[in-house]
Parts: sequence; C-alpha cells; structure tokens
Amino acid sequence: MDKYGADGTVIEINLSTVQVQNFDKTITHIPTYALLSDSYKNWRGMQNSGGRRIKRSILIKASSIHYLSDEAIEKLKGIESIREYLTQRQNDIETYNKSNNVDKSLFINGRNMTNFGVYRKYILTYVQNHSGINKDMTIMVRQLAPSPQGIPLEIYAFSSDKRWESYEYIMADIFDHALAAIPYFDLEPFELSTFYPDSSTL
Repeated sequence: MDKYGADGTVIEINLSTVQVQNFDKTITHIPTYALLSDSYKNWRGMQNSGGRRIKRSILIKASSIHYLSDEAIEKLKGIESIREYLTQRQNDIETYNKSNNVDKSLFINGRNMTNFGVYRKYILTYVQNHSGINKDMTIMVRQLAPSPQGIPLEIYAFSSDKRWESYEYIMADIFDHALAAIPYFDLEPFELSTFYPDSSTL
C-alpha cells in the first residue's frame, strides 16, 4: 500500500491495525479499515503462479534505425540463432518484390527488413531460449510508442525462479546481453547527453 509506505508481508492483524514487515525489514502499521476502504497490491498471486514478471524496456535511438542491404543481411547470418529466420525472411521478401515488379533502386519500395526488426527477433529468440524463463507463460518482445527519448523495446516475460535475488539476476542477465548485442545490429541506445559549456565563455 503505497499510501501507507507498506510493501512487504503481513505479520499481525488485530482489531485496530495491521502490521506489515516491509522488504527492507522495517515495520509499518496500517489501520485495519484501510484494507477495506483503500486499494492495495497483493503479491500472493505472483507467489502462487508459475513465474515472476519481467517488464522492462531498452530505448533505441530512432536515427539509428534503417533498412538492411543484402550485404548487411549476409553479415547478420553469422548470428546462429537467427540465421534460419533471416534466410526464410529474405526469400519471402524477394519473392514478393519480384512477383509485384517492385523497383528496388530505392530501399523504401516494396518489402524490406530493418535492423530494428531483426534485433527485435533476435532478442525474442534469446529470451525464449533463456534457462531462467518460464516457457509456459507469456514471452514477448514488442516495440512501444516512440518517445522523445527514442523507441522503447520492451521485454515481457516471466522468470521461473520467483525469489527476489534470483529474479533480479535473471533480469540483469537478459538485459546485459540485450544491451551488449545492440552494436551488432548497427543500432544505438538512447543516452541523454550532458552539455558542458566551455569554461572560457563563463
């Protein structure tokens, strides 16, 4: 209950107050009536489910997104986990463009692959094969609405291990890899630059 600064486990209930031991081991006292009149989040559903939700985004710099040339696609085929996908996708696109007499002197004509789309597929494949992810629950890598900070790429999945320490480790392991993989797709993460004026002008 954010209103009362409570986020933990109920350890005692009596007529006037409910005692909650927070995750930082502090104790919060909540009026008993508040559990009936106010809203609260109950973690029990997560504990009883098959996994703990991971829902976090990476911001990609919009100006780094572009169409892929045939040479770039061949280079990306060196990534084993998406080699088959790239081959099949390339064949499908070429078949479509030829059958519709598309003028490919410009990339924008017809169907194409982008570095962002291929990166999204790569991250999805990586998450689907990660040993710490529950394969029976929702696994999704999606593009969210553009923002002034870039294009958010959200990873949505559930860790098999619900313990806090293990959950944080699994999530960090996935995002370490996702961030390190960005340059392979000729993309750039968004970073807020800081301007330091020339001291001589001060």
